[in-house]
Amino acid sequence: MVATLVSMASAGQGPSIVALSGQDLALLNRVTWGANSSSAAIFAKLGANGFIEQQLRPSAESRLPPAAQAQIDAMTISSTPVDILADDMDRQLKAANALADPEQKQGAQRAYQDAMNRFAREAVVRSLLRDVYSPDQLKEQLTWFWMNHFNVFSGKANIRALVGDYEDRAIRPHVLGHFRDLLAATLHHPAMLMYLDNNQNATGHINENYAREIMELHTLGVDAGYTQNDVQELARILTGVGVPQPGNFPKLKPELQGQYVRDGLFEFNPNRHDYGDKTFLGHRIAGAGLAEVDEALDILSRAPATSRFICRKLALFFVSDHPPAALVDRMAATFRETDGDIAAVLRLLFHAPEFTMSLGARVKDPIHYVVSAVRLAYDDKVVLNAAPMQGWLTRLAEPLYGHETPDGYPLTEPSWVGPGQLATRFEIARGVGSGSAGLFKLDGPGQTDQPAFPQIANALYFNSVRATLNGSTVTALDQAVSPQDWNTLFLASPEFMRR
Repeated sequence: MVATLVSMASAGQGPSIVALSGQDLALLNRVTWGANSSSAAIFAKLGANGFIEQQLRPSAESRLPPAAQAQIDAMTISSTPVDILADDMDRQLKAANALADPEQKQGAQRAYQDAMNRFAREAVVRSLLRDVYSPDQLKEQLTWFWMNHFNVFSGKANIRALVGDYEDRAIRPHVLGHFRDLLAATLHHPAMLMYLDNNQNATGHINENYAREIMELHTLGVDAGYTQNDVQELARILTGVGVPQPGNFPKLKPELQGQYVRDGLFEFNPNRHDYGDKTFLGHRIAGAGLAEVDEALDILSRAPATSRFICRKLALFFVSDHPPAALVDRMAATFRETDGDIAAVLRLLFHAPEFTMSLGARVKDPIHYVVSAVRLAYDDKVVLNAAPMQGWLTRLAEPLYGHETPDGYPLTEPSWVGPGQLATRFEIARGVGSGSAGLFKLDGPGQTDQPAFPQIANALYFNSVRATLNGSTVTALDQAVSPQDWNTLFLASPEFMRR
């Protein structure tokens, strides 16, 4: 069996075959969604430092394979501005609800729900295609990380129609930029404002939900020492920040007309704002309308507690469940010195000895497991149907945009190592390892699987990966009775479960 796999891996190889050291391979697995032959070739060409710098400075242009980009370009969410999309769906829902005939009403409401579900599916597929195929792997990992940090649940209200735009315009452009810009972008997006109910926050009818979560989950952290009064004052600052009613403009007093702001689906309505002075985290903020929000964001993003909270969470994601305090301190110092430059913080992290020592020991959560399996199995062969991947993530309890509460999915390992979790991973390993697993079968009647067999036992495996496996894993692989069995055993191995 081994001789057969060696022969298969050698077929068609050019004179230069990539071989990475165990440490370089582990670094590649940590900085990307998972090593494959294409990313290993780039790593070998650039070296560890060059590869890290390339990932920290991603291209501004999309660099997906044409077949993946074509799928994205064909999506409604890629061609229709989100405000138009949301307005169209609002009108469709109102028209459906206004129908008198029960059957017609039910059919129209079902059509509305089908369309909303399609928009959410498009967002999932677009995100997964980028995760699997983008050469800017760190950017895509961080897009997931920050989406999880600034979590919204697609099942609430009309967020299914908004979540793709939220990821694409509020999160992705800022994942390696300054934290202050990322924080502001999420605050100005309707998905966040609707999810955390700030569209209901008005003077005389204060809603503290967003104010509390922006401090507890997005910036300072729950143990930062702020008070309930700070939550109330921030809620007052955020009054009037919300989402406009389609087609409606508020009637404003002449002295407030210059204060009104409408940008797509973001609205600041001065009629709903509390113009009284506030005291927030020890700072006096004079009543000035939307400018108060900028002052509050400056205070929050530059607070020492925020630098520690954000840097510890980044270290939790990239290093361990218990990141060394000295590492977090150095990261936080860089965060403060650079005014929250995320790339600068990560550059320090990736060159830290604590990071190097942790390589290969981090248990993959479901998204890392699923994406790394598809990347390794198919490299740059573009899947035709990403729906099975979302199905696997749902079975593994980590579907994209599916976490109902604002704290996001847990980043610690105990959440992802239970017996049920591992049993499901073994089933996924068998599905991917035995064939195309539905990834190359278009939806619709009469569609059949396109020929696609995973190429895991390739030159990268024999020249780099095999040397990193323990003896029992190698023995099990050597005793595999078929390529399908070998693939399944590898994808279910303890080593592949870690990054």
